[in-house]
Amino acid sequence: MSGELPEGSWPRLHGLARWLGTWIFTPFYRLRVRGAENVPRTGPVLVVANHSTMLEGPILFAVLPRRPVFLIKQEMFRGLLGKGLRRIGQIALRRDAPDRGPLMTAVRVLRSGGLVGIFPEGTRGAGDVDSAHNGAAWLARSSGAVVVPVACRGTLRPDGAKRRFRPVVDVLVGDPFELPADKGRAALTAATERVRGELAALVAELDRRRDSGPGIGASKEIS
Repeated sequence: MSGELPEGSWPRLHGLARWLGTWIFTPFYRLRVRGAENVPRTGPVLVVANHSTMLEGPILFAVLPRRPVFLIKQEMFRGLLGKGLRRIGQIALRRDAPDRGPLMTAVRVLRSGGLVGIFPEGTRGAGDVDSAHNGAAWLARSSGAVVVPVACRGTLRPDGAKRRFRPVVDVLVGDPFELPADKGRAALTAATERVRGELAALVAELDRRRDSGPGIGASKEIS
């Protein structure tokens, strides 16, 4: 383990990738981030976010105020891209079969005081959080991490819409919450539903704010 990153990571490369990430999207999107102060600055944190396109992961990697380690589908870990993802501390996760190895790596990162990100609905779809895998709740309960929901909107072009020029992408960070450590399948199911409900409510809140006008409240725009 290198600090709050998995073993084999290159912290300097991780930092460079985050710095580049704050600039690489600006020619294409206007990023607005609100609630970043809700992310605890120390201690284990599990970020759960909705997933509409492949862009949410890189965007959150760049804008979150701490070093993030994301669980990413294994198909992305091929060739040079895969090597780069491992060097910056990201974790490959198989979605088509049980695989405790990546989850245990994530638990070790969390127990060392790190921040791990996961997209609990498991598939991209419309990012509406219709369902959630038990993995997010299991990670938080196993590591004692607080859970921070994050909603993202704006990366997905609406059906029938023409090509957009620098569309607004909003990131809304919700309030952290803890899950009870009760044991048993029923407790895990209840914790999973809590994660799903908190994230779904935050996504709905962000949609409401985007529909009500050009702003979402006090936000930091990266442009």
